[in-house]
Amino acid sequence: MDNDTKSTEAEANDAVDVADSAAVLAAVAGERDALAKERAELYDQLLRLRAEFENSRRRAQREREEFTEFATMEALRAIVPVLDDFERALKTESADKEYARGMELIYQRLMESLKKIGLEPIEAEGQKFDPALHHAVEMEKTDRVEDHTILCQHQRGYNFKGKLLRPAIVKVAVEP
Repeated sequence: MDNDTKSTEAEANDAVDVADSAAVLAAVAGERDALAKERAELYDQLLRLRAEFENSRRRAQREREEFTEFATMEALRAIVPVLDDFERALKTESADKEYARGMELIYQRLMESLKKIGLEPIEAEGQKFDPALHHAVEMEKTDRVEDHTILCQHQRGYNFKGKLLRPAIVKVAVEP
């Protein structure tokens, strides 16, 4: 009986060890699954925070660029009347040809610098009237040119990087 009792006890111990091992294995697997789920949630949160940070960085960069463009546009609005004065001064006759030539060179350098910044003069004379670019202050009945053609420009208009800064003030032909 001793052998039978020992083998029954051994089998019972083996059954308990297997049951304990299965329980431990199930507990470890459950813990692993919980950790994997937590890791996935943290990784998802990390990706979302990265995307939010990148979007915020891009938005701040875009706002800085828009502010710089707005500030430049306002500065150019203040300079454009000076360009008008230069153009009027260059149209008047001067007894001193050297002085006139110097003024012309200064005007050309100023215009080149402003063009590099993004100022674009609007060419109007001989073009079709476009209310988005031109402001008609005078109309002349004529059949010399096509209807709604600009006859002359009283004041030059300007674009800044493709946006209208100031419309050109023009005289337009209309059919008689």
